[in-house]
Amino acid sequence: MKALRVMVIAGDPSGDALAADLVRALGRGVAPLPCSFFGAGGPKMAEAGVELAFDLTSDSVIGISDVLKKLPQFRKRFSHLVNLAVQQQPDLFVLVDFSGFNRRFAKAIRERQAQNGDWKPRIVQYVSPQVWASRSGRARSLVRDVDLLLCLFPFEKVWYVQRFPKLKVEFVGPPIFDRYANYKFEPEKYPVPAWAAADRKLPLVVMLPGSRKGELKRHLPVMLEALARIEKEVPVRYRIVLPETLDITGLCPQLPRNLIIQHGGLAEALQEATIAISKTGTVMLECAYFNVPTVAIYKTSWLTALIARYIIQVKFLAMPNLLANEAVFPELLQQDATAEKIAIEALDLLRNSPRRSQVQSKLKDIISQLGGVGGTERAAAAILKLMGS
Repeated sequence: MKALRVMVIAGDPSGDALAADLVRALGRGVAPLPCSFFGAGGPKMAEAGVELAFDLTSDSVIGISDVLKKLPQFRKRFSHLVNLAVQQQPDLFVLVDFSGFNRRFAKAIRERQAQNGDWKPRIVQYVSPQVWASRSGRARSLVRDVDLLLCLFPFEKVWYVQRFPKLKVEFVGPPIFDRYANYKFEPEKYPVPAWAAADRKLPLVVMLPGSRKGELKRHLPVMLEALARIEKEVPVRYRIVLPETLDITGLCPQLPRNLIIQHGGLAEALQEATIAISKTGTVMLECAYFNVPTVAIYKTSWLTALIARYIIQVKFLAMPNLLANEAVFPELLQQDATAEKIAIEALDLLRNSPRRSQVQSKLKDIISQLGGVGGTERAAAAILKLMGS
């Protein structure tokens, strides 16, 4: 039986993890066909057995300014991958998140396919672009170029069915349920210094400034200033959680003496957290999953913020707020993301036990609507159904 040749592309750390989970699901007995994988992504995809042309996640950017700075590099990477696809002619493309890059890549593949009548690959987009939030016309390129769109949230499928019924869309659910299905709390993996262990009865504030250097530059200083204000009012412990490969010493040289810097172990940190202060993004859903009341913040370049002001059509950026259609997590964006305002919201959550309980109750309701365990398996099964297996 011929092996299924699959090209996988993911361009940021969260997409890398999502793609790695899917590759494992396709390879561990869900698939009746043997599969081989190649493409571009990050270290997690490499661990899962994907033959990488290069690490695309190392170029991860957010915002117009960052994209413009790296545009020549992205064009070079893009051309390399298109040429690789034409040479290898895979049966299937799985494009994971990374919307701007992957939508253009799908278009380029369809153009090359039109020049080669014998090559008829299928294209899957895993994670919907946020077309429901801004620039809904982008969905037309999905209708034209994509054979299957896999959505993480139920409202996304409803949105597409109502507006673009010709697009094949499946709701599979987010990967957090699978990722933590067999999670066992093991704090000893991330031991704290002896001086901090004595303070375990104090509330723990977990800081999640982001996984990109640009995010850290914008978020970390204001978070640390907010914590200095919080400490003056309430005795707390605090911990910052970063990707395993990210070093912040050069970004913020004057770190507090009693700050615990933890590389990896997000689940362990959130399991212990009283509250979190986090940038918006995929990590918001993990805060919700672990039932942690969170102050959501985001700061970007003035140019990106100016453009966003005119094109974004939703009331919230934090996904738990979008799912609930209310500000379950307080959101502080751009000029509102000041140390003073962050501290005010965080102090209220720390002091106000009834409010924390109310937030946690709403988070349980939100999480209960997202499909539960099996999202990665559902995604793999939908792909195999598309391939006729």
